[in-house]
Amino acid sequence: MKQLTHYDIENQQKQFPITIVCDAIRTPENIGMCFRISESFGVEKIYFHEDSPTIANRVVKKTARNTAGQIDHDTYKDFTTVVNRLKQEGNAIIGIEITDKSVAIQKFDFKQHDKIVLLLGSERHGIENVDLLDYTVSIPMFGRNSSMNVIHSLAISLYEVTNQLSDK
Repeated sequence: MKQLTHYDIENQQKQFPITIVCDAIRTPENIGMCFRISESFGVEKIYFHEDSPTIANRVVKKTARNTAGQIDHDTYKDFTTVVNRLKQEGNAIIGIEITDKSVAIQKFDFKQHDKIVLLLGSERHGIENVDLLDYTVSIPMFGRNSSMNVIHSLAISLYEVTNQLSDK
């Protein structure tokens, strides 16, 4: 067995009809990792709140590596406005959030939607207004803790979504 380097690997480089909206994420490491994870899974675009750290931030830049320049991203001022606009553009608005209506992520049929927005809540309070969402999905957990880091949730979610959409 030989461990491969980045130079030995050629990824398929596929893009999926997935947009990420980050609801007021404030931690520079989480912003940087959002770029890396989203680029790795072929996300089309990311929206960050205008008060979130930008790619000019040293920690964001270091964590994102070169992926910030490889994925389309923009900022928004008002969460409700950006979500409603994306909904009008035909996106299914899916929150990664624990609610009384959440479906276990592996049981949600992402293939039935042509365009998907995955909404990530803030590190402290989750998604600002769950009433704006069409659906919520949750990640089954088996320990005592009921939540995980927002970017870990994104990584798990993107794995499941792209896995399903690859079979479409």
